Amino acid sequence: MSMSDPLADMLTRIRNAGMAKFDTVDMPHSKLKAKVAALLKEEGYINDFHFVDNGKVNNTLKVELKYDDSGLNAISGLTRISKPGRRVYSKHTDIPKIMSGLGVSVVSTSQGLMTDRKARAQKIGGEILCAIW
Repeated sequence: MSMSDPLADMLTRIRNAGMAKFDTVDMPHSKLKAKVAALLKEEGYINDFHFVDNGKVNNTLKVELKYDDSGLNAISGLTRISKPGRRVYSKHTDIPKIMSGLGVSVVSTSQGLMTDRKARAQKIGGEILCAIW
């Protein structure tokens, strides 16, 4: 299976694992996915993530999902915004607020990956990769 959009694959794996109430979800590792996972952890959507070195080329990123006391997933939704077939770029003034600011979008800027809030604060636009709420 060829992977034309690894980030969409990551989001789908996290979404599916959350619906199935899994504690962790594994996926092929990449720098981009690790940075997105770091932002998810920073924003409190996942407990943790770590890199599993298989000693081969295809290393694994293991993401620990987060649930509240009643078993509700911390992530109620995530979606890919900018896709390989249709890239979505925004100036810092036009970066959309997700769920009136309750959610977070991940923006790929010239200064690296950051949340929509940080990008607006630093007045940097970029590619809107995905939204999490």
